Amino acid sequence: MRSDLPEAVLLDLDGTLVDTEGLWWQAVAAVAGSLGRPLSPADAPYVHGRTIEDVAGFLGEPELTGRLTDAFADRVVRDLTLMPGARQLLSDLSATAIPTALVSASPRSIVELALPRLGHAFDLVIANEDTERGKPWPDPYLEAARRLGATPSRCVAVEDSPTGIAAATAAGCRVLVVSQESGLPSLDRLRGSFPP
Repeated sequence: MRSDLPEAVLLDLDGTLVDTEGLWWQAVAAVAGSLGRPLSPADAPYVHGRTIEDVAGFLGEPELTGRLTDAFADRVVRDLTLMPGARQLLSDLSATAIPTALVSASPRSIVELALPRLGHAFDLVIANEDTERGKPWPDPYLEAARRLGATPSRCVAVEDSPTGIAAATAAGCRVLVVSQESGLPSLDRLRGSFPP
């Protein structure tokens, strides 16, 4: 592979490729509200980018994982939309030889709901169940690089949340941060993160 190309592109799902951060917040708020514990903006760091197990623990009810998953899945099925630039980036990546992995903190059941909408054949999908520790630990990104036979420092991770950014950075990946306003980076920008 050319020296100005990453060995792999590792893409987050929620809030990066699909606009689900609001859906996740709604799902958690509904479950928390049913417990008489309304969410406030101060709860955001403990909800956004976190695994379902982490959020259930934060709510003080580890057995809530099933309810949280169901509430999230219901919203994903009804309201899933792609982030700006997602379709173009995935199409451009499909035309290259650069391997791609989806690296998500969501459970596989949620990832499977989103995959058909993305229209991209990922070389690898890492869901929450695939590593012992999820984001913000580096384990999901390290596992993706390992399975793809790539060196983490030669991978680009595309992330949106502080939790995911921390995980990719700790794994040694080069990180491109996206937002609702900026959308996904172009293929040229991915290439530009590896100057020859």
